[in-house]
Amino acid sequence: MTELLAKNVMTKDVVTVDLPSGRDDVLRILKRTGVSGVAVTKGKDKQLLGIVTRKDILRHPEETQIALLMSSNPVIITPETTIQEAISAILEKNVRRLPVVDNGKVVGILSVSDIIKVIAKQHDMREIRNGFLSKSTISVWEETPLPVVGRIMELAEVDAVPILNSDNVLTGIISERDLIRLSHVEDDIQTSDFSTGTDDDEWTWESIRDNHTITYGVSKVELPNRPVKEGMIKKVLAVPRNAEVSDCALKMKRAKIDQMPVIDNDGKLCGMLFDRMLLKSLLE
Repeated sequence: MTELLAKNVMTKDVVTVDLPSGRDDVLRILKRTGVSGVAVTKGKDKQLLGIVTRKDILRHPEETQIALLMSSNPVIITPETTIQEAISAILEKNVRRLPVVDNGKVVGILSVSDIIKVIAKQHDMREIRNGFLSKSTISVWEETPLPVVGRIMELAEVDAVPILNSDNVLTGIISERDLIRLSHVEDDIQTSDFSTGTDDDEWTWESIRDNHTITYGVSKVELPNRPVKEGMIKKVLAVPRNAEVSDCALKMKRAKIDQMPVIDNDGKLCGMLFDRMLLKSLLE
């Protein structure tokens, strides 16, 4: 393969958000565009401050300030970084996107999906079962509540899970993108009681004086308490274990998905193929 550089593959139309925008602004962008993360920039020259992702919002549902949600020291590359170097950084740092920076200015984003487009053109006929499948697969029952599914995905550190019915038949899949699509912001009023810990009787003036109640608003990203089957993607694009690397990349590119369930000859779920795993094909 002719050596490719980041500037040849990156997305130049970068989705960004400027401070002091809030979490809800980012949430709207993620829902509208379907991207998994946005660059946080400052000023007309788009100086990079950090990256905020779907995962950041889902893992910190009560945080509203982008400055506290974002990763303030993202891994960056230059336009002259090779694809192989970029892939190594993505796999080593466990990220999905690398800001491409030139003289401090964000000029592009190189994401896993950008590299998948390259793999789709490689005519790589190796079968995915030969080192490209996830070593373990987490699946959930279709009646599992959405908030529980979100927590399972967080603990398992996966971006998507296949959904099974009571007969262990694959009926759907749900990803972080779907969780963001289904989420809503709920405002609540909470109170906190701060006491100095006096031993006086509770009806004494000293006790009343030393107790302070503060009322404050809480804005939280929440998932509806409904079964996952009501929010999952039901038209699942699955592949067999002997599917070829470039063919799988092409399917992901066309369907704009990050993962595909892998099925056996009987149509039963036997694994998951994540786009990140296919990146290794360009390192060998």
